[in-house]
Amino acid sequence: MLLQHTGKPEGFWGRFMLRGMNIGHTPVSAWGLSHIEKWHKNWTILDIGCGGGANIKRMLKHCPEGKVYGMDMSAESIRVAARHNWKEFGKRCFIEKGDAADLPYEKNSFDLVTAFETIYFWKNPADCFKGIYRILKPGGLFLICNEMDDPTDTTWTGRIENMRIYSGTEISSFLKAAGFSDIRLHGRKRNICIISVKDTADVTAPADTY
Repeated sequence: MLLQHTGKPEGFWGRFMLRGMNIGHTPVSAWGLSHIEKWHKNWTILDIGCGGGANIKRMLKHCPEGKVYGMDMSAESIRVAARHNWKEFGKRCFIEKGDAADLPYEKNSFDLVTAFETIYFWKNPADCFKGIYRILKPGGLFLICNEMDDPTDTTWTGRIENMRIYSGTEISSFLKAAGFSDIRLHGRKRNICIISVKDTADVTAPADTY
């Protein structure tokens, strides 16, 4: 019963799962974020599948003058993430219900889009990546971070409904089809982190990097 709240947490067990994920996913999330070479203090960021909001809090610290938006299909996730970021909620942190397949944002809106432990549950990642490419600014980054990258491993997919594991090769092919050309793949044990950049010919880095 508890594992079925992995993709879309609901109710008591959903809250329990979200609190556990905020703690349990810390090592892989921190590892994934470490691959962003330069943070900009005023970035505008979107975290798709934000879960309990732990990564939103981390990115708010990286971008002290920026804004972080969170999106999740689960109403319970939105409530937990908002409480987890209550100091900045409504000021620099904005969280809403939504689907990666239908992103309600203008073209060229974000400097960074992140997806931690969530593309397993996207019905059509290839189409979702096209939407993410649209809303990224030229030169913007898309970070995918997963604990698992072996499609033949049924340890979890055999127990969690509608879950699918993608290899780095599959994800890279989806990204290329969406328009991304600069794709950087990092691996660690079973973990996988992919950073891709929206193509541009004339991006100049802002002076406020650190």
